[in-house]
Amino acid sequence: LTVVSNEPCAQGLYRAVVSSPELAAALRPGQFVNIRVPHAAQILRVPLSFASADAKAGTIELVYATVGDATRALARMTRGESAPVLGPSGNAWPVEAGQGRSIVVAGGVGIAPVVACARELACQGIPFDAVVGAQTAERLWGADVLADLGAGRVAVTTDDGSAGTRGFATDALRALLARGGYERVYTCGPQVMMAGVARLCHEAGVACLVSMERMMSCAFGACGTCNVSMAAGGYKSCCMDGPVFDAEEVAW
Repeated sequence: LTVVSNEPCAQGLYRAVVSSPELAAALRPGQFVNIRVPHAAQILRVPLSFASADAKAGTIELVYATVGDATRALARMTRGESAPVLGPSGNAWPVEAGQGRSIVVAGGVGIAPVVACARELACQGIPFDAVVGAQTAERLWGADVLADLGAGRVAVTTDDGSAGTRGFATDALRALLARGGYERVYTCGPQVMMAGVARLCHEAGVACLVSMERMMSCAFGACGTCNVSMAAGGYKSCCMDGPVFDAEEVAW
């Protein structure tokens, strides 16, 4: 990939547009890429979800948090710099033409794959509402993007009430589910949030798809660092079996 642009989009978050025509044409919403970042002390690749992939332009939009050496090194990359990338990796969000109204729920940097999901819902003509949760207004990104994509309602929550409603994404989801008429919920964010989303959907009888976050060190199932505990016992790998799972499969 080659960097086209790479700028802060919120506190602790960066938005990068990278050129990689072959990869952009192959990616499906919900999958991820694994980047070997130059000049990073960490030798492992960095697994990142994407917010959009434009096959015609050959570009991919990444939204990522600067949480360690490798992502800080990624944030320092400028236009024209290149890096090796592995992908497409993992499985996509299951979106079926003609399915009923849906809800997308994002927490923190989980907004990236949720925006990609919303794009696919919009492309398929499936109506959807959205919930976006963040710690503060300064760390919030993506609510306006979801509105532009055609979300019927966009509920914003922040821990401190500096944007939207004070509270958690699960509070807003509970209110939407109470209205009824939803067939599926798609979510990505902190595990504690997704566990709450899964519980609310189970209680409401609404299907729930979760994009799990793990350290996917190799991204092709060899290293065993990204195992997800299954409710039926045993484990599945996040990189090969996921990152998207049916919430009922996961041992929360």
